[in-house]
Amino acid sequence: MADLPRTVLISGCSSGIGLELAVQLARDSRQRYQVVATMRDLGKKGTLEAAAGEVLGQTLTVAQLDVCSDESVAQCLSCIQGGEVDVLVNNAGVGLVGPLEGLSLATMQKVFDTNFFGAVRLVRAVLPGMKRRRQGHIVVVSSVMGLQGVVFNDVYAASKFALEGFFESLAIQLLQFNIFISLVEPGPVGTAFEEKLLEQVSTAQFPGADPDTLRYFRDLYLPASRELFRCLGQSPQDVAQVIVKVIGSARPPLRRQTNARYCALTALKAADPSGRLYVRSAHRLLFRWPRLLGRALRCLACGCCPTRVWPG
Repeated sequence: MADLPRTVLISGCSSGIGLELAVQLARDSRQRYQVVATMRDLGKKGTLEAAAGEVLGQTLTVAQLDVCSDESVAQCLSCIQGGEVDVLVNNAGVGLVGPLEGLSLATMQKVFDTNFFGAVRLVRAVLPGMKRRRQGHIVVVSSVMGLQGVVFNDVYAASKFALEGFFESLAIQLLQFNIFISLVEPGPVGTAFEEKLLEQVSTAQFPGADPDTLRYFRDLYLPASRELFRCLGQSPQDVAQVIVKVIGSARPPLRRQTNARYCALTALKAADPSGRLYVRSAHRLLFRWPRLLGRALRCLACGCCPTRVWPG
């Protein structure tokens, strides 16, 4: 007798990684998944429905879900047959970049409300059922910025660090219930959202930021960020393929970086527990040797740089 398809609930499916993941799982050749693809604004569902094609209404359904609302979470789960979620993918997230002094606390709190508390809210909702059934898989779309801080991404990185600590801690307890947690850590991902964000911040005023900091942000960080995305950026399809493999694994990993070319950058931190190697290297490359940084990124993109790093 064939196994029943697993119900997969995915947040943030209006575009990008969430959309690609929902479609790839719904098109699984072995039909192992029944996908509930959610988004806050159903007015944006057209792109997802077009991409789903013939699997729409078969192995993929679209539902409204605002991860910042208890009522919305409860309503979404009540529409799932049996109310049982076998795999939860926390993908909904928002970005924030810019000089710290130019960002309001309210804006920072919105990032945490979505990126961190939104994920916690969903997990709290599905855990009782998973524990009762003694099975489940929780996948969290984190970031390499949950492993290392990145200049001018202070708040976004903090939200991802919070995810990493929370879910690593929770993973220990949940193994006792045969529930697995996987933190997927993409590097730069080229999406229309990222392009729009970089375009917006390039002309933003950031009141409260001093002239020197604004100059560093606009003249050094933004060009380096664009080069990083150009050289090392993955597509949402690439990241989704990695997540599909994680979900289909018999022994799901706790952590999985999606971009092998970016690993040399995260290795800088792992190579020196004091943190000096990564912080000083990042500082020198951005503020003193920006041309060298560009060359290094291009070398990583073509694979001519070594991926192992030793502390000096």
